[in-house]
Amino acid sequence: MNIRDLIAATHITERQIRYLISEGFMPPPDGGRANASYGQQHLDAIHRYNRLRELGFPPAAIKLMLEAKEGIPFPVTPDVTLTIAPGLLKSGTDPRPIVAAVQALLEDLLKESPDADR
Repeated sequence: MNIRDLIAATHITERQIRYLISEGFMPPPDGGRANASYGQQHLDAIHRYNRLRELGFPPAAIKLMLEAKEGIPFPVTPDVTLTIAPGLLKSGTDPRPIVAAVQALLEDLLKESPDADR
């Protein structure tokens, strides 16, 4: 698809698309500037960026998350930090099943904890 198709599909401006490319939030188009072609990877990158912004992450934090090699730490409580593999974040995978699995795991751990009745 060309840039106009990408704009129509994502409802963002050309300027925003160029910003996302220049800052490394999405890859440059195939074919160079004159014959620029955008595909699913570009749609996914825009969706991922917009979703993280909706969750309150500033662009600098998003950049750090996408560039992370060892994983992205998310403190859950003072004693628990969840580390997310960068590939998961970059893939655009729906996080809801993962969140549900983590919640279930934490609930199981709390049930087994000798201090659970505090």
